[in-house]
Amino acid sequence: MKSSSGFYGWKLVGVLFALDFLNMGVPLFGGAVINTYMLKQIPMSRSTYGLGFTLINLFIGLPATLVVAVILKWGTRAAFVIGSVFLSAGALFLAFFASKPWHYLVAFGVIIATGICFSTIIPVTTLVARWFKQFRGRAMAIPLSASGFAGFLCAPLFNKILAADGGNWRHAWLLVAAIPMFSGIIALSLVKERPADCGQTVDGAPEEAIALTSSAMDRRITKYSWTPREAYRTSAYWLVLLGGIACQFPYFFFIAHWILHLRAAHFQANTAAWAMGLFTLGAIAGRLVGGWLMDKIAARFAFASGLLCYFVGSLLAIEARPAALALAIAAGMLYGIAFGWTFVCLNTVTAHFFGPAAFPKLNGMMLLLTAIFCSPAGWIGGVIFDRFGNYTQAFELNMLLVAAGILALSSAKPPQPPPRNSAAELAIAVS
Repeated sequence: MKSSSGFYGWKLVGVLFALDFLNMGVPLFGGAVINTYMLKQIPMSRSTYGLGFTLINLFIGLPATLVVAVILKWGTRAAFVIGSVFLSAGALFLAFFASKPWHYLVAFGVIIATGICFSTIIPVTTLVARWFKQFRGRAMAIPLSASGFAGFLCAPLFNKILAADGGNWRHAWLLVAAIPMFSGIIALSLVKERPADCGQTVDGAPEEAIALTSSAMDRRITKYSWTPREAYRTSAYWLVLLGGIACQFPYFFFIAHWILHLRAAHFQANTAAWAMGLFTLGAIAGRLVGGWLMDKIAARFAFASGLLCYFVGSLLAIEARPAALALAIAAGMLYGIAFGWTFVCLNTVTAHFFGPAAFPKLNGMMLLLTAIFCSPAGWIGGVIFDRFGNYTQAFELNMLLVAAGILALSSAKPPQPPPRNSAAELAIAVS
């Protein structure tokens, strides 16, 4: 992995890692622990509790088109700052005012989720797509792995903080509220929009070196300047969407209910929090594997192979018991590996297939649609538990969705560019 000594792209990857760590990892994974303590003082059914995670998953994607509009008009730094404001506002509301279930649903499920949408995936992946081509998969994996590190650290850390503070979840939300203020300063100071802003080129290589990219990579990464309208007309885009649903639905369910699943199976609270941390550790490894594979093999094979980990993880999760702790550990890590692996593939394949110019709109729409389809996962998991008293059927549903995703991705080949018949169409693509 070579770059010129002054290439800012890899430094930017480090900055994006820090921003994703602070803006997604802390409120999402820290919040998952805080909310289990809040549940003791604000009584609600498991379906209502799961609805909060349904909403946060929905609103991580629902404002995507607005985030894209902000990026195209004012740049990614503006999106990061707006996200920081939403994150702090939601956490402060929970710390000072939350006393009813609907307060939790609005603050955690809507306001904080909107902050995550503005300040993580879309601006992060947009910047990576602009700065990298040859090492795009690996460059994408590094910042997207940050939330996994945060989850590994935050779940047990917040559990310790809450236990030491007598379970005072309001104080914990105050801590969460302070962190986005710092991340906004980082974004304003260190984010650079494009290589040209620093007098550099994609990958930091001379134009002559870029032109010598291997023919194998040429087949995986388009040279054609797609427009969003052209991309929406391809079957590849919609097949990737099906893979995205298989990537995110099991993850959304897992985040909402894994700790509660383990508690229902008679695991101790500290063991359950530790198991959530191992899930995020698996997600780190999965992102690195997925990013490396996206730079080496066809996207559909890299993507589909990661989904298999969900299948095995679901089988092990169903059998998890305190007497068989290894099963719970393996299930959590496999779910983490599966999500990390496939999420990097999901965000990279759009840039590979359709290019960086159309990427913000295409990936924003992809995240919006997957959020709409997958956000009910937390609520559905709660309904299943309320009806059957366990999560077995929920894990079985995840396995069915994974099988459908693998079948879809098996046909998701790089699309062939359409013919352009006029100079006007070419001008639209270039712009």
